[in-house]
Amino acid sequence: MLAFVVTLLALMVAPAGARADEPARGPSKEPVGLVIAIAGLTWEDISEQTPHLQCLAERSGTAAMSISSMTPLTPTKRQGMETLHSGYLGLASQSHAASRSPQPAKDLLSTAGGPSGSTDRVEVADLGALPPRGADEDPVDPSSARGEALAELDQRVGDLVADEGGCDSPRMSRVLLVSVAPYDPADSPAVEEGRAEAPGPGRLQVVMDSGFASGSLTSGSTHQEGVVLLTDIVPTVLASHGEDVPSGLPGQVLEGTSTDATTSSDSSSGAEVAKGTSGVQLATDRSAANAQVDGASFWALGSWLVLPVLGMLVLLLPSLARRRTPATFSRAALACLPLGPAAGILAGAVPWWRADHPALALTAVVWGIALVLSAITLLGPWRRRRYGPPGVAGALLALVLLLEVATGSHLQLGAPLGAQAIRGGRFYGLSNHLSGMVLAGTMIALLALCARLRRPRHRVPAVIGIGVMVMAVSAAPTMGADFGSVFVLVPSIGVLALMLSGIRVRAWHLLTIAVAAVVIVGGVSLLDWTRPPEQRSHLGRFVDQVLSGELISVVGGKLQQNIDQVTTFWPLAFVLVLAMVLWVCSLIPQRTGMHRLAAFDEQHPVARPVRVALGIGAWIGYATNDTGAMLLLAALVVSFALITAMLPDPAAPEEPSPSAARGSARG
Repeated sequence: MLAFVVTLLALMVAPAGARADEPARGPSKEPVGLVIAIAGLTWEDISEQTPHLQCLAERSGTAAMSISSMTPLTPTKRQGMETLHSGYLGLASQSHAASRSPQPAKDLLSTAGGPSGSTDRVEVADLGALPPRGADEDPVDPSSARGEALAELDQRVGDLVADEGGCDSPRMSRVLLVSVAPYDPADSPAVEEGRAEAPGPGRLQVVMDSGFASGSLTSGSTHQEGVVLLTDIVPTVLASHGEDVPSGLPGQVLEGTSTDATTSSDSSSGAEVAKGTSGVQLATDRSAANAQVDGASFWALGSWLVLPVLGMLVLLLPSLARRRTPATFSRAALACLPLGPAAGILAGAVPWWRADHPALALTAVVWGIALVLSAITLLGPWRRRRYGPPGVAGALLALVLLLEVATGSHLQLGAPLGAQAIRGGRFYGLSNHLSGMVLAGTMIALLALCARLRRPRHRVPAVIGIGVMVMAVSAAPTMGADFGSVFVLVPSIGVLALMLSGIRVRAWHLLTIAVAAVVIVGGVSLLDWTRPPEQRSHLGRFVDQVLSGELISVVGGKLQQNIDQVTTFWPLAFVLVLAMVLWVCSLIPQRTGMHRLAAFDEQHPVARPVRVALGIGAWIGYATNDTGAMLLLAALVVSFALITAMLPDPAAPEEPSPSAARGSARG
């Protein structure tokens, strides 16, 4: 525990700036003169067979680009082109209220760079779309339809770049090449709405910006090297011409190593434009990982969950749970269930996507890391108590997730259950499902710790101290950046501390806790807002929305998204009702026939307050987040598994008395 505290404190006070040997990053001051738009271009397409694209990539800042839309499930070129011009996701005519897209969409690129008729205006060259890429088409066959179209595209890009000064010239005008969608289907509305099958798999797309030296692009939207959003293009173009970026735009200005910072001169002096492949390699890695992680995760995490699921079945059947050997192995397997997701996040540190068999490679990495975590869980001195291994497993799960976000969320983009750029959403910090895992892991760890600590004067400070540390990492804009976790953790920790102290919880206690949560959220958001706009997380941008009078629409949009999930997907509604029934029944176990849980409460009176606090936090998380159902379900799965592993053995069935046996025999 001491190591946990020291590590987190060190991470909180560590400087967030770049290392001395890293080049300074920031926006480019060179105005954008040309935007080349295409659909269907991925980083796997760019090679020696496309010399003009390769040349532009090697001299530019590069990134993989997420093009996901908030409304239709499948993004298409017509959506991408509107996003490219308007700066808002998807089609304005179909956008969700939460997007706050103007109706109708406004073309901001058409006015960028000067008044109508000016020679300095931004030109947008639409080069059409490549045929859809097949799931296994890597590399592209030059003789295929896609290969021929790719060669034609490469030549057209070369001609356009030559008009801007030439790829090898240090005086070339600033060019952006943007692939706005994975495909351009014949019937876009049908594909977008799911009435027709998508013509190919969705992939991250290509973006290049010659206003930066060779290397990786990033933006305040993602806070990740090598990944940006399509909505970042409009702010970048406007800012490059010194124009104000409208406050409602969701995107942020692209950043990279500016060419202004590099030593360059006229080509006649013999100096060459700096070239490199590190940015291209990172963009390619980002694309490959996101294209393969979903399919590979099924095998990696699915194979790990087989034994815990079987273990749960054994422990929930009294006849099997009474057998010592099966029950012992089942408890061990069930205690290790959350270590699979923890190992999945850590697996992002290994480039498994480069292997010949990515799914097999990811499975091996996840199992290797999970087995190490399992050894820690099952072999320590805490194994002598039944609540020990589940408590340690919960602590390890929370610790892994918190340390990952505290160090910059660098592993999630290539990890199972991490932030997947192909779907948009969060690219850093704690997403809702990870926040639910942190909540459950923390509360189960506190259950085990408080079961060990016998006195309230020891339990209450431990709960508050650990809760404050978890909340600090979860909410810090440079770490978890999840203000929803404050609304979850403050009530959970507050109620648990009150119940463990012996104080009867009253209405004014709950009101005070609610006010504290709001004050903390407001304070953290204001601190984030004081940072430069390009460094702010969504916490600081929320303050901008409040100041511009959008509070009601923002909150209303998030609540509407939450409601829409339940009303449009009835199995989710069924699961939520089941979760509520299960939680309520667990609070009165003796009355609802949960005799083993009631016996566990008698042995460890702290168990019921933990379940109360855990349920309060999970349901508040569901109500205050646009994807709160994922938070609730993640917390439910982790806590149900670990608590089941803690339960005492079922009581032996009562044997009939001798007189009853004789009566039965006579009958």
